[in-house]
Amino acid sequence: MKKTKGRIYVCHTFYHVYVSILKEMKVQRETVPSEYQKADLALSAISTNFENLGERLRRTGIFDTIFALDEKREDFFPELAKYRANYSNVVKHMVNRMIFTKKLAKCEIPYMEIIDFKAYEDIYVFCDSDPIGYYLNYKHIYYHAVEDGLDCLKNLDDAYVANSSHFRLKTWFSRHNLIFIMNGWGKYCLDMEINDRSVVPTDCPRFVEVPRKPLEAALTSEQKKLMIQAFIEDADALMEQLKPSYEGEEFACFLTEPHPVDEEARKKVCLDVLEKYCKGYRVLIKPHPRDMIDYTALCPDAVVLRGRFPVEVLNFFEGLKIKRAVSIVTTAMDSMDFVEEKLNLGASFWDAYEDPQNHAYNKKAGLKLANG
Repeated sequence: MKKTKGRIYVCHTFYHVYVSILKEMKVQRETVPSEYQKADLALSAISTNFENLGERLRRTGIFDTIFALDEKREDFFPELAKYRANYSNVVKHMVNRMIFTKKLAKCEIPYMEIIDFKAYEDIYVFCDSDPIGYYLNYKHIYYHAVEDGLDCLKNLDDAYVANSSHFRLKTWFSRHNLIFIMNGWGKYCLDMEINDRSVVPTDCPRFVEVPRKPLEAALTSEQKKLMIQAFIEDADALMEQLKPSYEGEEFACFLTEPHPVDEEARKKVCLDVLEKYCKGYRVLIKPHPRDMIDYTALCPDAVVLRGRFPVEVLNFFEGLKIKRAVSIVTTAMDSMDFVEEKLNLGASFWDAYEDPQNHAYNKKAGLKLANG
């Protein structure tokens, strides 16, 4: 089939959209204006409510067509449940997994067909463990995988952790399109873009290092303005929140997580972090886009940064300075150039609030845990 379109980015989170814009703006800078053709973007609602992001993106004109992709989780199709049961017999398990791989892809067809993926020269998929990965492999459509979050594999390489038993056998099956494994192991995955190869404890021959920092540094002034417009409805109001209330006032920012799953435990984590690491500062709280706790009610004296946007966007606000930022495992903090002191407490910080086995993913699979 003749390729009639250039690029499309398939996004599942706000951060995915942020990286897609960085990548697309690089293409724009490096292409002769008369030859440049805008890419398309797909916003998948399977894990994120993008609210009015699609409309803001359309107003910026960064992309051509913006699709709403209605991927469905596997539990949307109850007939698939029997193929996901655990069996101690590896042969039976693999047979069921082979059946599941094809059936899930077939079930997704009515929801994926709004986009003619075969028409694109390049398809970039963030988090290809979602049904889009199964679908593209089933349809024999080549694509590029992109890491889910900045350096996210250093603490959780889902591909290895979910398949650590008989890993080589399973990857052989995946490379022959009999089952599907994410992060570069699918037959039709051309490569897997990661930010920093040195921090990833596993190996895949399709890993390709594409650092994010040079993409940010190369943005023009106009591109930075468009980035802010894409993610933040009222940038002036946000900057008012971030102004010191008196000369010399210093800020400390806590970046929350959607973990632990239990909300009461998550509230306790926040209060303890603020007490131990943010005392003496004016406190900012940047909720994770999937963290729905009302932090204004929980911490009435703190400034809660409203709006769901990647924290990296704050890099493009001139004059912004924060003395200290604290996170548990949020790698986005590494990209906050306006922060003087960065404290990443590590996954072991959660041990006091939940069963350590709930988050020691790499450790349980026999891999070194990069943070804590």
